[in-house]
Amino acid sequence: MCGIVGIMSHEPVAAELYDSLIHLQHRGQDAAGILTSDERFHSVHGLGLVREIFNEKNITSLKGNMGIAHTRYPTAGGYSESDIQPLWIGNPRGIAIAHNGNLVNYPELAEEIRLKQHRHLNSSLDSEAILLMLADKLANGSYADSDDTFFQDLCEAVQTVFQRMQGSYSIVSVIIGKGLVAFRDPHGIRPLVWGERPNKNGTIDYIFASENTAFYALGFEPKGDLQPGEIAYVNQQGKLFRRVVQAKIFRPCVFEYVYFARPDATLDNVSVYRSRLRMGQNLARSWKENYPDVIPDVVIPAPFTANTAALSFAHELGVRYSEGLYKNPFIGRTFIMPNQTARSRNVRYKLTPQRTEIENKNVLIVDDSIVRGTTSREIVRMVREFGAKEIYFVSACPPIKNPCFYGIDIPSRGELIAATHTEEEIRAYLGADKLLYQSEEDLVEAVTRRGEHHIKKPCMACMDGDYICGNITENKISELELLRETDRRSNAEKQKDVR
Repeated sequence: MCGIVGIMSHEPVAAELYDSLIHLQHRGQDAAGILTSDERFHSVHGLGLVREIFNEKNITSLKGNMGIAHTRYPTAGGYSESDIQPLWIGNPRGIAIAHNGNLVNYPELAEEIRLKQHRHLNSSLDSEAILLMLADKLANGSYADSDDTFFQDLCEAVQTVFQRMQGSYSIVSVIIGKGLVAFRDPHGIRPLVWGERPNKNGTIDYIFASENTAFYALGFEPKGDLQPGEIAYVNQQGKLFRRVVQAKIFRPCVFEYVYFARPDATLDNVSVYRSRLRMGQNLARSWKENYPDVIPDVVIPAPFTANTAALSFAHELGVRYSEGLYKNPFIGRTFIMPNQTARSRNVRYKLTPQRTEIENKNVLIVDDSIVRGTTSREIVRMVREFGAKEIYFVSACPPIKNPCFYGIDIPSRGELIAATHTEEEIRAYLGADKLLYQSEEDLVEAVTRRGEHHIKKPCMACMDGDYICGNITENKISELELLRETDRRSNAEKQKDVR
């Protein structure tokens, strides 16, 4: 899961790309990059947070009125400067891309590129395979081609990507001498929203991004989402071309609504905030059915992603809501920390229990999900240390039992507590007095109840094992789990070297 953004403007875009990355920082904290274009590409990238990488001097060096940017949360690939997006290639056509998602069949694609095409891969990123294929398919065109002709060539090139690439991918791209391109995989697994900003001279600026969280600040009006299998192209004069090239069963990732997206985002015409309110409401109703005689004294969230669900849970139960855990806003998101040691260490760094809200009370903790269980266990332990009489733990997400191969860092069943333990065993491991998970049906209802969308069922493969693409068999799962584990060990060693 990463954050991507592309902007075509009547003015230089570097500063607005930077501002957009600030609004998308929650989607990735390992690395970030900005690439702009005039007659050539200009790029700045680095490891770390957006504010650590960019400054006034290097932002000023990024020339051009169109550009793309990326903030990285690695689920695959390495941990080095060469593995930071955007990626670009100068020949046979100057093209750059930023990619959010994960290709299931990247090992096969990489083998074909190296052994059959006899080409060198400059990174360990699956995104590079998409870049090379686009560049190859657009190689025969001319920069003098009309925009209608070029758009037709572009649609055919993206169609080839759709046919060859299995997995999830939302893409923003810059093509020198042509314009800004954006497209979304045929299942629409990863989000991609867009907006417009009219100018006084009658022209229109365009933005495409993982979330619309930056639109208001930058003056863009949200126009909705790119549809599954849709491509958008904005030429250098600001004319927009759009076409659905190939659409399949629509399965947007449910974890966007549970955890990843900011609550003020609207994805696929569904308000993330409203869906989380409904998650809490449904969960509270389930609590009353399962534990009608157990009423907590206070409901507290595991901040910040569970705040909204906890608020509606408390309201539905008629119990006081309290921010009983103070979160240090300068510590990153533990779920997207690069390894388990870092995640465990940072729980106590970032969360401080408030004794007045916890001591001598029956405390119910609402969290967005339980993945590995270690963070949840540490939270329960901290609340217990501050004098809670009883602790109840509820999850707004159903049990996560399967690895994700579409861009979430859930690499193997061996790391997922729900894949190897019963709910009673999980309760005992967490140290909670009672445990309740959201049901799959209630989660789907929470996401799909409101909004003019076309979501019959979101992607929930990490919960129900229903993988929509990539020919995910048991043998394939074992193969990919082993590959991920090998990458994880390698990256852990590289991070030690970086530090």
